[in-house]
Amino acid sequence: MSADRELLEAVLEALDIPHPATVGDSEVHARILLDRVMDARVALEGVLRRGDDAGWSADYLRARLTERPATGYRTWGQQ
Repeated sequence: MSADRELLEAVLEALDIPHPATVGDSEVHARILLDRVMDARVALEGVLRRGDDAGWSADYLRARLTERPATGYRTWGQQ
């Protein structure tokens, strides 16, 4: 798999988190999503503006996602 594709898949992984189950869960969901958007932006900016290696940026982003998993709220379909 190419490094560019790895980075795109990591960005999708960062942004594709489960929808919140209720309005009350929306606050936690929004905080998690915002953190992940910021991490994805850093990774993309590194490649596009600083010439960072796309594979390294994908690894960086995945490490950040592991540090902050999309947990702590009820998701759509959970009882």
